Amino acid sequence: MELLLPLALFALAGLLLGGAISMRRQGAGWGAVVLLAVLAALALAGGLAWM
Repeated sequence: MELLLPLALFALAGLLLGGAISMRRQGAGWGAVVLLAVLAALALAGGLAWM
């Protein structure tokens, strides 16, 4: 379990960041893109902190 949660958070961060990039390419507003990027950064920071 110790290794599973950080990996899940890293995967979530990757999905959120990929979603933000995809949304931006499709012409979404900056607010939604920034929100996803911030959530990705929080998931990444949580994964690093958990390790």
